[in-house]
Amino acid sequence: MSTQPQQPEPAPEGAVTEPEQEQEQGQERGQGLPAPGAVEARGAVGEGPGPDAAGGPAVAESVEASGEQAAALAELEDRWRRALADLENLRKRHAREVERERAAERASTAAALLPVIDNLELALSHAEADPGSIVEGVKAIRDQAVNALAQLGYERRGETGVPFDPARHEVVGVVEDAEAEPGTVVQVLRPGYGDPGNQLRPVAVAVAKRE
Repeated sequence: MSTQPQQPEPAPEGAVTEPEQEQEQGQERGQGLPAPGAVEARGAVGEGPGPDAAGGPAVAESVEASGEQAAALAELEDRWRRALADLENLRKRHAREVERERAAERASTAAALLPVIDNLELALSHAEADPGSIVEGVKAIRDQAVNALAQLGYERRGETGVPFDPARHEVVGVVEDAEAEPGTVVQVLRPGYGDPGNQLRPVAVAVAKRE
């Protein structure tokens, strides 16, 4: 029996040997891998902006806009407070002016009545010396008082023979009068002062009626 080693059978035509397979597999594996230094180069070129650069201009604009809004709001609040203070001062000033006007009107009215009081005291002081003259004195004082009311805007009203006017007259009695038209003022029981719209009091009258 022969002891010679057996030679390997020749590979079929077109078959790939193991070294060639390993080389081809290495090439196939190498096709998907980047070249040496490519990762570093690509990282250096494609690296994005750092944390400080991300959104920098937008953030600065937002902060600036917020500051402007806060300043505008503070200015509006200051104006609002000033307007409230001005309104309160105006209200107080108006109240003082109204009170001054009322006081001036009261003083003017009282001053118009002072001569009437003086003449009444004068008539009373002469009543004992000449009782007959007191009637004339009282009439003069009445005319003086009526004139004072007219100067204040309240003229005396007491006409008869005029149609009844509810804006000027107050009916306090009815009188049968065949000669007067029904609803005509035939008697003045109390004079009035002023006109409609500026009336101190209406005229108290009696009007005529027919059976």
